[in-house]
Amino acid sequence: QVQLVESGGGLVQAGGSLRLSCVASRSLFRINHMGWYRQAPGNQRELVAAITSGGGTDYADPVKGRFTISSDGTKNTVFLQMDSLKPEDTAVYYCNIKGGIIKVYDYWGQGTQVTVSS
Repeated sequence: QVQLVESGGGLVQAGGSLRLSCVASRSLFRINHMGWYRQAPGNQRELVAAITSGGGTDYADPVKGRFTISSDGTKNTVFLQMDSLKPEDTAVYYCNIKGGIIKVYDYWGQGTQVTVSS
C-alpha cells in the first residue's frame, strides 16, 4: 500500500507564506493527476490546485495568483506554495494522487493543518 505523507502546514499570519510537500512512499506508475484539496470545519472537501502528468495546472478561483502547484521529476512528490495567505485559507490540506491504466489507483494523504491568523 502506498502512503502519501504531507508536511509544511502550520500557523501563519495573514499575508504570510507556507510551502506544503507531499511525498509518496514509492514512485508511482502513470500518474494522471496530482492535487491538493482542503476541508474547513463544516465545509465539504474542495479542490485547491491540480497538476497533470503533462504539466498542466488548474486552480480554484479563490487561490489563483496566490498558490502554485508543482511536482518534481521523481514522480513521487508534489508541492503547494501558498503566498499572500488569508484567514479563509484556514483548513486541513490533503494531497491526492490518481493514476494507473487498467488498474487505477487513488491515494490520499492524512492531511496537514494550515491556520492563518488575522
